[in-house]
Amino acid sequence: MSTSAAQYSERLASLRAELAARKLNGFVIPLTDEHMSEYVGGYAQRLAWLTGFGGSAGSAVVLAEKAAIFVDGRYTLQVRDQVDDALYAYCDLPATQPADWLADHVSAGARIGYDPWLHTRDWVAKTQATLESKGGELVAVDSNPVDAVWRDRSAPSLAPATPHGLEYAGKAHEEKLTDIAAWLTARGADAAVLSALDSIAWALNIRGSDVARTPVALSYVVAKADGTVDLFIAPEKVTAELRAHLGNRVSIRDRADFAKALGAEFAGKKVAVDPERAVAAIFAALDAGGAKVEAVRDPVVLAKAIKNGVEIAGHDAAQLRDNAALVRFLHWINVEGPKGSQTELSAAAKLLSFREATGCLRDLSFDTISGAGPNGAIVHYRAEEKTNRVIAPDMLYLLDSGGQYRDGTTDITRTLAIGTPTAEMRQRFTLVLKGHIAIARAVFPQATRGSQLDALARRALWEHGLDYAHGTGHGVGSFLAVHEGPQRIATFGGGDEPLRAGMIVSNEPGYYKTGEYGIRIENLVLVEAREVAGAEKPMLGFRTLSYVPIDRALVDADMLDATERDWLNAYHADVLRRVGPLVEGETLTWLEEACGTI
Repeated sequence: MSTSAAQYSERLASLRAELAARKLNGFVIPLTDEHMSEYVGGYAQRLAWLTGFGGSAGSAVVLAEKAAIFVDGRYTLQVRDQVDDALYAYCDLPATQPADWLADHVSAGARIGYDPWLHTRDWVAKTQATLESKGGELVAVDSNPVDAVWRDRSAPSLAPATPHGLEYAGKAHEEKLTDIAAWLTARGADAAVLSALDSIAWALNIRGSDVARTPVALSYVVAKADGTVDLFIAPEKVTAELRAHLGNRVSIRDRADFAKALGAEFAGKKVAVDPERAVAAIFAALDAGGAKVEAVRDPVVLAKAIKNGVEIAGHDAAQLRDNAALVRFLHWINVEGPKGSQTELSAAAKLLSFREATGCLRDLSFDTISGAGPNGAIVHYRAEEKTNRVIAPDMLYLLDSGGQYRDGTTDITRTLAIGTPTAEMRQRFTLVLKGHIAIARAVFPQATRGSQLDALARRALWEHGLDYAHGTGHGVGSFLAVHEGPQRIATFGGGDEPLRAGMIVSNEPGYYKTGEYGIRIENLVLVEAREVAGAEKPMLGFRTLSYVPIDRALVDADMLDATERDWLNAYHADVLRRVGPLVEGETLTWLEEACGTI
């Protein structure tokens, strides 16, 4: 059942009443959980419940008389479709930060609340400094006021955590714990707090189902220099199988005791805590208990990003089965789309059925973006009944989707011409394709950062006065988060991590014409060593991992140079060679045609 505008107004009024009762003049509501996750469980969807915004990044500020919602360029259109502008002012990130907006709208003496389990320590410090400059105060709350008025809020999941077998992980968790212990010893540290759910899942070789689209288990870890670990997790989630898998080096403790343990067990000890992934409350508890806190990146983050041989082989296998499912879908939509009988929702459901038919799908890796015509211009669009469009002739259809498999996580985008595309559509698609090829063909020295490559994807668009408001590539986990750091190809919001062999990133330039159509071409690529004749330093490049036809009806071949044509023809030959043996009949016939040369 959809929520009405009146209900969102009532929720906002209820929150304001709760704030007044607590003698607070305002409150900040981020879209995250106590683990600083991108995708969060239903119990932590406070921003969506309060405002109606369904994206994966954003925040809101509520004052007694005013309120604002803050999103980046990916959600500029979506937020206007989902959030009532009579209730919230729209603010664009990063240009306008919540702290800056607060400084412009609060009076001296204002008390602005925040939940210390939902913000980083750095955010707290910067926001506090900004408010103090205006005579205001940032106040940590003991309990979240949104929770107090959210009467039907769901409880955190108690689904069991499960072992992630060595045949998928490629490295035993005991070895990983030994590596963490060595890292701690080298730093002269006694322990490290791991609060990022994907770090915990990777370090202990466990998975869960507590967060939609991301196979993690709600928990915390304290890893110690002697190689032992305290795992804080709800007792209901612990099975005999999990205990046997974890072994004697892992002590299982109640998740509810985590904060108390931080404040009581580390006096005088040096504890490493990630300032980007750990919330302010963790730092505060350790400080209160007399620990010597070192702010440093979680030791798992980089190790997790560099895939081992087993993880790479697993990803290749997952990609191949996923690509075959998508090819079956593309043949189907090629037949059904021009009839005008399918919608965004029915197409997404059909694609899901093809993935489920593999017998290996555990979940989608994110909510499928199925955008027809103008909905395709909404970067992170999610089809709902009220927005559901018919896929009709003479429009573009953008499909961004992926699956979670035990052996790998997939993510791929294709833009399709339904009927006959316009000359403008073909021109702008080809500009995006040129950027995609530039990234795919890039060769670069070791230590190159994603930010240094980002312009390659945009150059052709820039030459025509065009651009897109999102990064070009994000890291991808191994049966983990579809958006994984620290690697990115972007000039904003990250991209400063040197790319290393074994990292997987997406290659997804795009173009979006508001109110008309969207274009994105996305494959996953693997960073690997490159042999370059005469090279004076070690070089790297990308191996493409995704093999699905790129719609040639949208390609203006005259805009491609010989090298770009060769790449596209070779890519389609590889698609046919790899995926062809997995499909048959009319699907194979269609694939052979789709992979023809230009």
